[in-house]
Amino acid sequence: MDSSETPVVMYFFPFIGGGHQIPMIDIARVFSSHGAKATILTTTPANALRFRSSIRRDQSLNLPITIRVLNLPNDAVSPDSSMSATPSTDTSVLREPLKLFLTQNPPDCIVIDVFHRWAADVIDRLNIKRVVFNGNGFFSRCVSECIGRYAPHEQLGSDSEPFLVPQIPDRIELTRSQLPPFARNKPGLPDKVGKAEEKAFGVVVNSFYELEPKYVEYYKTVLGKKAWPVGPVSLCNRNNADKTERGQAASVDEQSLRNCLSWLDSKEPYSVVYISFGSLARLPPAQLVEIAHGLEASTHNFIWVVGKIFRCAQNEGRVGDDENWVPLGFEERMLEMKRGILIRGWAPQILMLEHGAVGGFMSHCGWNSTLESVTAGVPMMTWPLSAEQFYNEKLITDVLGIGVQVGSKEWVSWNAEREELVGREKVEAVVSRVMGGGEEAEEMRKQARALAEKARRAVEEGGSSYEGVDALISELKSLRKN
Repeated sequence: MDSSETPVVMYFFPFIGGGHQIPMIDIARVFSSHGAKATILTTTPANALRFRSSIRRDQSLNLPITIRVLNLPNDAVSPDSSMSATPSTDTSVLREPLKLFLTQNPPDCIVIDVFHRWAADVIDRLNIKRVVFNGNGFFSRCVSECIGRYAPHEQLGSDSEPFLVPQIPDRIELTRSQLPPFARNKPGLPDKVGKAEEKAFGVVVNSFYELEPKYVEYYKTVLGKKAWPVGPVSLCNRNNADKTERGQAASVDEQSLRNCLSWLDSKEPYSVVYISFGSLARLPPAQLVEIAHGLEASTHNFIWVVGKIFRCAQNEGRVGDDENWVPLGFEERMLEMKRGILIRGWAPQILMLEHGAVGGFMSHCGWNSTLESVTAGVPMMTWPLSAEQFYNEKLITDVLGIGVQVGSKEWVSWNAEREELVGREKVEAVVSRVMGGGEEAEEMRKQARALAEKARRAVEEGGSSYEGVDALISELKSLRKN
C-alpha cells in the first residue's frame, strides 16, 4: 500500500487539568473519526478512567483510537492528576517515559498541550512533527500577541486606565488590571511556552472559522502563524452518556441528575440561568453571598454549580467545601419555591446548556465554557476571573454581541484573594437584562442561535472545521513522501 494511503499515526498528550484535558481528548476523537490512528498518552490508569468510557464507545464503532499509559520509573511520584491541576503543575517526571515511548513507536505527529513545556525539546530532538494545543481561541491569541508586540499598556497612569489594543480588526478596550501578570512584562512561564510554540509545526485550535473569521485570517496572514481550526470539538459528544461523563463523573448521582433534568423540564423555555465558574475558580464566601442575594432578588430560575471556595486563614489562601457561606434559609427558600438548585462540585455542563429551559449562562468566560455556550445557542453573562478570560469577554460582548458584562474588573489568580467584590445589585441587574425579555435580550438570543447553527455546520462534512482536520491529516501524509 502507498504510504500516503496508510492511516496517519497521531499521538495526543493532554495536560491533566480539566480545562485542557477535556478538549484534547475530544480532539483525539475527532481526528480518529477522520481516519487518523489516534493514541492518547496519559499519566496513570486512574486518570485514564476519566475518559475511558467514551473511548470504548468510539472503539465499538471501529474508530482507530486507543489509550496508552506512560510507565513511570518505580521511584517516581506521579504528577497531580486531578481535574484542578494548574499550569504550574510539574509533569516533567514523564520526560523519560515519553522519550522511550516515542523512540520505540515514532508517530507521524504528536499533538501536545503547551503546558508540558519540557516536552518540546524531547520531541524535537527525535525529529517528530510537534503540533501544539493551548486551549484558547484565535481572538485571544491575536489580542495577546498584539499586546506583547506593541505594549500599549506600559505608559498608562493607573491600572484602571483603559487602552486600545493596537493593530487588530475591532476596537477592543482593556485595562492593565485585566491583563495576566506575564502580559504586564513579568517574565515567567509564558515566555517558555511562547518559545516552544514558535518552533512547533503548527497549532490546532478549538474554534471554527465562522465564529471569529477576521481573527483566523489575522492570526495566519498578519501574524504569520500556522494553525488549523478544528472545533467546536465538544460536538463530537453526540449521546447523553458522553455528555454526562465528559471530563469526570458528575458530582450529582444518577437519580439527582434525573431530578435536576426533570426540574428543568418543568420550566418554560429560556427561563433558567445556568451559573458556573469552571473547575479552577475559587470565589470567597462574601462573593458567593452577593451572588445568592442577587439571584434571589432577580426572581428568575437558576441552576448554580458551586465549586471550591476560597478562604483566607492567617494570610494564607486555602480552599474547601465549607457550606457556612450560604445565606440563612436561602437554599431552602429556593427549593420550596422551585426557583433554584445548587450543585456542589462537577456537573454535566453541555447537557445543562443544551436543555431548552436554559436561557442564559453566567460564566467565567473560560474558552471551553464559551464554546459550549455558543454551540448551545445560549447568551452569556460574563464574569472573567483569570487566564485569558478578560479577552474572551471582549469577544463575547463587543464582537459577537451574545453577552453582557456582570462587572468583573480585576485579573486575580485562581489561588489568590480578591479585593474586588461584584455586588448583588449588579448580579440582579445583569440577570434581569439577559433573562427579562426585551429587544436587547432577544437580539442576543437570535445571534447566539445563529452561531450555534454555524458551529454545527462547521464540524459536518464539508464544513470549515471538518476541512481543517482533513487539511492537517493530508499535510502529514504528504510529508511522508519527502
